[in-house]
Amino acid sequence: MSLLFTPFHLLSPRGGLALSNRIVVAPMCQYAALDGAPTDWHLMHWGNLLNSGAGLFTIEATAVLPEGRITHACLGLWDDRLEAAMADTLHRARALAPATAVSIQLAHAGRKASSALPWQGAQLVQPQDGGWETFAPSALPQLPSEPPPTAMTRAHLDTVRDAFVAAALRAQRLGVDAIELHGAHGYLLHEFLSPLSNQRDDVYGGTLQNRMRYPLEVFDAVRAAYQGVLGIRISASDWVEGGWDVAQSAELAQQLKARGCDFIHVSSGGLSPAQKITLGPGYQVPFARAVREASALPTIAVGLITQAEQAESVLQAGDADLVALARGFLYDPRWGWHAAAALGGTVAGKENYWRSLPREAQAVFGPVAIGVR
Repeated sequence: MSLLFTPFHLLSPRGGLALSNRIVVAPMCQYAALDGAPTDWHLMHWGNLLNSGAGLFTIEATAVLPEGRITHACLGLWDDRLEAAMADTLHRARALAPATAVSIQLAHAGRKASSALPWQGAQLVQPQDGGWETFAPSALPQLPSEPPPTAMTRAHLDTVRDAFVAAALRAQRLGVDAIELHGAHGYLLHEFLSPLSNQRDDVYGGTLQNRMRYPLEVFDAVRAAYQGVLGIRISASDWVEGGWDVAQSAELAQQLKARGCDFIHVSSGGLSPAQKITLGPGYQVPFARAVREASALPTIAVGLITQAEQAESVLQAGDADLVALARGFLYDPRWGWHAAAALGGTVAGKENYWRSLPREAQAVFGPVAIGVR
């Protein structure tokens, strides 16, 4: 039997989440929001990926404060207006799809905020050009050519922590099934973890324990307030000598497990322009395995996993518990269907689509659809 198409339970002392299979749609920024709110693009995008056959769909990085957005066109969840807009769009998207678990990634972009759109260069936008002040652990810019961010004070730390909590409660009210905190790809929580971006001389900088302190404080605050499944995405390596690495990631994962973390999503990179990444199929999977072995947390592997057989092999080898794709789903929004056909699995599908399958793949949809002509 294909492991990819077996159910998986994310267990939590605050309530578990049953996934129909082990395929995850990773969060993917769409840069299509209007003043933080989802648009018709998101309705189409979410509805499409909720029909993908995945067991879990993750809404893209959603800023907990306006200044925490990567770009002016990123989603946010910092006030009542945005909560209502997201609840409405998510409700409508879910009505267009079979029952699929939904997670949301809550984020603060730190020094990588106030950026231009990717297709406009993705460089820092100055306040006089429509950007905004950025904040980080230390006054160290992402690129040498950029002005430094503002080093966060105690008041800033408290504000951001409380904003994560408030956004988590909003997410709970709008009906998501899980929350993923964004601690990867060079954004704020990752900036605290890495010695390359965190050069503070207080209790939040220096030693590994100190650099982990603020991300763990944010996690603890959200864990205390949020009643559902809670996990985190990390970059297991900066891919830079002397930066954040897999050994430190394993220690962080152990600390998170002790604090009630329910899953960990293992990516890498994004913090430094000096990174030297060795790309290849499944290039981040060894990081996921190391973190899983160190912490025993349910682990999501991601990164150039593109083929059904490749995803299956990750699970069969015990490298991870779940497998995530991002760009693969943008290229092939029915990836889950095709994987089911290749591996002998089944997925849920809306009745409108039952007749779309070629005859040899009729068994891809669940038992109720088999035999429909």
